Amino acid sequence: MPTAVSGSTHPSTLRPLQAASPKPKLLDQVRQALRARHYSRRTEEVYVMWSKRFIFFHGVRHPAEMGEPEINSFLTHLALKERVSASTQNQALSALLFLYRHVLGREVGDLGEVICARRPTRLPVVMTREEVRAVLSHLQGDKWLMASLMYGAGLRLMECLRLRVQDLDFARNEITVRDGKGAKARVTMLPHLLKEPLQNHLRKVKATHEKDLADGYGLVPLPNALDRK
Repeated sequence: MPTAVSGSTHPSTLRPLQAASPKPKLLDQVRQALRARHYSRRTEEVYVMWSKRFIFFHGVRHPAEMGEPEINSFLTHLALKERVSASTQNQALSALLFLYRHVLGREVGDLGEVICARRPTRLPVVMTREEVRAVLSHLQGDKWLMASLMYGAGLRLMECLRLRVQDLDFARNEITVRDGKGAKARVTMLPHLLKEPLQNHLRKVKATHEKDLADGYGLVPLPNALDRK
């Protein structure tokens, strides 16, 4: 009778080879590339949106099958048919350059004669104090507080929306703006007239948060591995 070879494994005990994980879809690859380079969530949403519009504009063709002529026609369509602004057209171009360079691994060459959107020449409009008072008089609650902070502290909209408790220094009348435009931080003033309304707002928000926690809610996503840290 033949003897079994030492160390041999019965076929029934063999583990099936794990199938290779499928390659992420193109738009998911765009998201991964943006997050790997620490782009903001807003930029991620915009770049994915432009990539998707570019694909659907050319009949759902894969960008790897297209190149400079297709990018040219898409940008020209934005300027002539959709009449977008120059900044919007530049934003679309930046999104497509990122798609080809960092996702498809290919540099975009000469785009040829792209019809550029017209860049209007406008003088900046600065509201007078009376006009600001008139606008603020029509706002109430959180909307009034946000508009007052943006005006009094010189905050952009997203900078105001992203403020956290730790960014407010009531003792020194300062606001720390983190990850502002260009991923830069800065310190700006906290208007004295807004200290009490802000403190009242924080007390109200804290009570709401504590109630949400008691009810099993109040969770927020923690980006950049903050949950492990």
